[in-house]
Amino acid sequence: MKILVVGSGGREHALTWKLAKSEIVSEITCTPGNPGMTYLADITDIAAEDVVGIVDLAMDTRPDLVVVGPEAPLVDGLTDELGAHNISTFGPSS
Repeated sequence: MKILVVGSGGREHALTWKLAKSEIVSEITCTPGNPGMTYLADITDIAAEDVVGIVDLAMDTRPDLVVVGPEAPLVDGLTDELGAHNISTFGPSS
């Protein structure tokens, strides 16, 4: 299972750490991530608030699940946009 984690804080780090322990998770990408996440996941440099950039990344990489940590992209409609492209997302709609 391929996972995309959106965010760079402690919450997202903890989520990434726990997801990395799962036997069914084969690949994790974090955006924007933080230096401590580099041993757990591939890091991309797209801001958590860049809804268009994250949707483009998800369209390119086709993760099985996107986990959105920060509130700002949720309020900005990231899960709604991902859902419009049939990309499974963990996070409330705007």
